[in-house]
Amino acid sequence: MHAAVVDTGVDLHVRYEGDDDPEKCTARKLARFDLVDLHRSDRATPYGVVLNPHAERALSPADADHDALIALDCSWESADEARFSLPGDHRALPYLVAANPVNFGRPLRLTTVEALAAALCVFGERDRAEAILGKFTWGHTFLELNAEPLRRYADCADSAEVVAVQQEYLDRERSDA
Repeated sequence: MHAAVVDTGVDLHVRYEGDDDPEKCTARKLARFDLVDLHRSDRATPYGVVLNPHAERALSPADADHDALIALDCSWESADEARFSLPGDHRALPYLVAANPVNFGRPLRLTTVEALAAALCVFGERDRAEAILGKFTWGHTFLELNAEPLRRYADCADSAEVVAVQQEYLDRERSDA
């Protein structure tokens, strides 16, 4: 079984740890709507682009040629580097702000659906990002809060350009603090 794909889009997969509150788990909700495939082991998870906050390279449109996009669904308290042992090309999402009720307004503390939607936007698949975020009452807020950076990241050619754009947002946040 493959995750829902619109036209030529990348398949969405989640390595599911199950250590979060099941009522708040965005990955499980996406799976109930057949929008992602959940995998309970590393071996069952396909090779592809792995969204990893500890990765050395930033996600960019250049990564869109993979067949699979993989997010790890686990509690932020247990999201250390060892948890990201999945095979694949590991990429970090650039600077974005969470819109979910638990971490609203906090930079880089995204839920699984926010991470997948951000990656889809970077890959130029905003309609799919809207579709998966549409399953959550707060989903549209994520795209509103991050409209400018997501557009700018999607216009980049590679990881180095994404990092340069991200630096502008990091500098801006430091000067606002």
